[in-house]
Amino acid sequence: MWHYILKRILLTIPTFVGIVLLTFLLIHQAPGSPATGSAGGFGESGVSAADHARLRAQFELDAPVIVRFGHWMKRVVCFDFGQSFADGRPVSQRIAERLVPTLTLTFAIIVIAFAIVIPIATYAATHPGQLVDKIILAACVGFYAIPPYILGMILILLVGVALNWLPFAGLTSDNFADLSTWQKLKDVISHSALIGSCFLIPLIAYLVPFVRATMLSVLKEDFVRAAHARGLSHRRVMLRHVLPNTLRPLLTVMGLIVPAVLGGSVVLEVMFSWPGMGRLLFESIHDRDYPVIMGMTVLTAMFVLGVTLVVDLLYAWADPRVRYA
Repeated sequence: MWHYILKRILLTIPTFVGIVLLTFLLIHQAPGSPATGSAGGFGESGVSAADHARLRAQFELDAPVIVRFGHWMKRVVCFDFGQSFADGRPVSQRIAERLVPTLTLTFAIIVIAFAIVIPIATYAATHPGQLVDKIILAACVGFYAIPPYILGMILILLVGVALNWLPFAGLTSDNFADLSTWQKLKDVISHSALIGSCFLIPLIAYLVPFVRATMLSVLKEDFVRAAHARGLSHRRVMLRHVLPNTLRPLLTVMGLIVPAVLGGSVVLEVMFSWPGMGRLLFESIHDRDYPVIMGMTVLTAMFVLGVTLVVDLLYAWADPRVRYA
């Protein structure tokens, strides 16, 4: 097992370096310059040649890309991500301000999704071919076909504007500081409902057919028939034999869900004015704020690779065959 763990950890290192290097090269070869952005965003015509040269020297834009990457790596090894080109604040401070809303939303979405998916998929798998099963599958296909940003626009216009049931912008209300603890919690939940639904609905629509198909396959296994033949109740067979073997493949899916949620957060956080990492990345790309973009890349890559590593280790622990493959 320790050999497998060491092997998986070593495999993540070149992946991480490749992600960071590719991102660094792409953003530095993209059109535009932080120098023009810092001068007001009007391009080179909006700033004098002297100011433009000064800003390029300040941001080390005249040095070769490889040299800049080497300087940046030296700072990152010491956990120094530099200062933002936009406002001069430390990159770590800007990211820390946006980290909690995104991670909290991601964690809540995954927990709620599994709490909803497992009962629905279990019912559909134990009643295959019936009307309810067909309705569930049809609904999953329909909701999964709707792009999250289209779903977001529908929810904003219908629930937020037309019906005025829920707020659709920001994380909290303007009078948040004056609210009680319970009211603050309610306020945050109400602001999170619409953007959370845009992530949650497609995720549920994807997971329900997957879990249903896996459970149908498990129900046909010989050990399930043997458990029924021994006189075990249907409830006990489902809880002790079917469900654990159904959830095991979900560990692999977990490694795909986290990057998907984080990747989709860019568009949705901008739409809902959510003060998270996706919106910060959008703003940083718009401002050509290289240090923040790279800081976000490092953090996201570490988080995604870390989740993938944990999922792989959990799967190897649950299925010993993987360790010796």
